Amino acid sequence: EENSAMRNAEDGQANNWEEDDDEHFDFSEVMIHFVIHTIEFVLGCVSNTASYLRLWALSLAHAQLSEVFFNFAFCLTLGMDTGIGAMTVAGTGVWLMATIGVLLGMESLSAFLHSLRLHWVEFQNKFYAADGIPFEPLTLPEE
Repeated sequence: EENSAMRNAEDGQANNWEEDDDEHFDFSEVMIHFVIHTIEFVLGCVSNTASYLRLWALSLAHAQLSEVFFNFAFCLTLGMDTGIGAMTVAGTGVWLMATIGVLLGMESLSAFLHSLRLHWVEFQNKFYAADGIPFEPLTLPEE
């Protein structure tokens, strides 16, 4: 169709797409199509907002856990110290282990899940269309 329209345009004839198109235009189908795409767009926006709110909540939990670990593992031992410093050293060790073990692990999991979400949810929503065309990987000619 496109080649014939281009040939007609090159020959100086008017380009009339309605002559090539024998299908009947149905406004209700177009309206349903746009309503479905609008609903998908709104749901995608809500989903992305909820996902970022989840990340924000996780960062708040990270901050609260950090404060709890610091107050109970380190600051509490400062008042218990008898002058030698053994309780402060033990409290610092507990605080470091809790910080590295829980908070670093939680933050690593958050970063992993966020990057996974960006790849599979946002990237796939923008570029992937399951329109029935089989995937053909790029093959380069061998020299």
